Amino acid sequence: MGKRIGRYTVSFSQKIKVVSFASVGGKKEAEGPLGQEFDKIFYDPMAGQKTWEQAESAFQREAVSIALSKGNIRAEDLDFAFAGDLLNQCISSSFALESFPFPYLGQYGACSTMAQCLLMGAITLESTVGRNCLCVTSSNFCSAERQYRFPLLYGGQRTPTAQWTVSGAGSVVLSSEFTGKAPVVTAATVGRIVDLGVTDANNMGAAMAPAAAQTIKDFFDDTKESVDSFDAVFTGDLGQVGSQLLYELLEKEGLSLRNNHIDCGLLIYDSKKQDVHAGGSGCGCAATVLCSHILPRLKSGVYNRVLFVATGALLSPTSGMQGNSIPSVAHLVELCAE
Repeated sequence: MGKRIGRYTVSFSQKIKVVSFASVGGKKEAEGPLGQEFDKIFYDPMAGQKTWEQAESAFQREAVSIALSKGNIRAEDLDFAFAGDLLNQCISSSFALESFPFPYLGQYGACSTMAQCLLMGAITLESTVGRNCLCVTSSNFCSAERQYRFPLLYGGQRTPTAQWTVSGAGSVVLSSEFTGKAPVVTAATVGRIVDLGVTDANNMGAAMAPAAAQTIKDFFDDTKESVDSFDAVFTGDLGQVGSQLLYELLEKEGLSLRNNHIDCGLLIYDSKKQDVHAGGSGCGCAATVLCSHILPRLKSGVYNRVLFVATGALLSPTSGMQGNSIPSVAHLVELCAE
């Protein structure tokens, strides 16, 4: 069985393998650096649906279907599905998965949801109460803007620190019984809630960077590993502002990530050619980069060992309107090539 390492980290003795994965993106994502790496592109931002929210469910449903097809996996063989999104009551996930026969456990970690789903799935399989599980999340630029800021028809101006919510979804199937070669989930660090008093909902990077720094520090304190032991440390979507703050916060603790840090929010878009301000964000940001870029490179051997650290701002429209600060969390998953 797995064991705790230090205070916050869990290592897995079972070989929890990523047996299949899929990524779905929108038109803007297709125009970015990873455009050729997605499994499917929806050039229609409505995905043939009547609302943005229904379109997001379509993104997620398609990512699940493609992952199952690629892995030749039956939905009936999945013991659990861990899924979540940014919308109230996780409606994108529940409507997306309602037609599938597997048991559903809704997750909410804001933009950290993909890492949360992965660690929940790995812990479940490690306990042997399940053999196969699904991890999936999504976001949609238009549905997120409508919920958290202003409807797009208002034509509101975006500040330079604002990030662009990714329209897309990422889906992963984990298995403890697969015998073939596949990337392995070897450890996870569950994040703590960190709140340094940031109140600007248009500056998610500043709100989330302290949580990312705390979780990364907790992992290295627990494991006594060296940063140089990893090919890359991927953060969820700190963007330009948050990435710089992450470096400064960790360097005060004696850790430097400047040589091998990659932020999903900076990777998914071309900041010189695409008007995304400080970078990408949303549940779909880390999820699509994981499934289109990171996992394929672990599978092919380009990467041997990486950390996937998705970050989430735990605000709601209500808390924002009431003037509350933005607490954040970051969850870390260690992924290795077999």
